[in-house]
Order: sequence, then C-alpha cells, then structure tokens
Amino acid sequence: MPRDPQFDPRDLRDAFGCFASGITIVTLPGADGRPTGMTVSSFSSLSLDPPLCLFSVGRHQASAAFFDADRPFTVNVLGAAHEDAAWQFARPAEDKFAGIAHSPGENGLPVLDRALCHFECRLWETYDGGDHLIVVGRIERFAVDEGDPLVFWRGRMAGLAA
Repeated sequence: MPRDPQFDPRDLRDAFGCFASGITIVTLPGADGRPTGMTVSSFSSLSLDPPLCLFSVGRHQASAAFFDADRPFTVNVLGAAHEDAAWQFARPAEDKFAGIAHSPGENGLPVLDRALCHFECRLWETYDGGDHLIVVGRIERFAVDEGDPLVFWRGRMAGLAA
C-alpha cells in the first residue's frame, strides 16, 4: 500500500477551506435525552431512492458518540440570518439553544425558525472517515422555506453576493 503523503494539517485545512459550502445545524438527542446540536458544513445529498443524505463529524466531538444507534436527527440548512446560531452551535455549551428560535419537528427534535429547509432523518449507517465519522441518514420528512443561504469559505461565514 502506498504511503500517505505528509502534509501540514493547517495547510491542508486551509486548502479544503477554498471550497465554499453551505452551513447546517444538526440537532439530535444528547446523552441525557435532551436535544443538542452541532454546526456542520460537510452536508450533502446522497440518494433519491432511498432518500439519503450525509455529513461528517469529527471523532473528537462529543456529538460523534451519539451516532452509534438507530437515532433520529434533523439537518437544518441555514439562511444568511443564522450566522450567530452557526457560531453558537460550533462551540461547546450547556444549552446550545439559548436564544435560538426553534420549534419541535415531527420527530421531536428542534427545527430552527427560518431555516431554508430541514431534513428529519433516522440514522442509516456510519462509515470510517479517518479522523471523522461519515454519517448517512435516511430522510423521513423534509420542508423547504425561502431565503438566501449562509455559506462557509476560508474560515468565514457570509451570504451570497448579488
């Protein structure tokens, strides 16, 4: 097997940051059953039949431990007005939802108010992704709203230019 090339991790992270991506907040039940969440920029569609989506979560993140069973989760696609929420969910906090307007979805997990869309999912499968866990969810329900997206590029969040 060929040897992996040696890259400076910061340089590689900066290179990955050249790819602009949308921002999501994934909500899920925490260890105590109360909802928690995390900011995710690696969300992607995967399949229409069956309806699947995916994202990755760092193995060092506390939330990674919650993707080991048939758990529900909700992916909230963020609009331009959600930048503060995106940063809030990117950091450890006792109550990630403090000051964040939301309501329960049909699966009981928080759906952020004014999210561009949300996908209520059940864990389909997880895969090894090196220092990340690749999470695949089967979409059970979704809803679409209007607005401009929040994007992440080179460590910054921004809206789209006209």
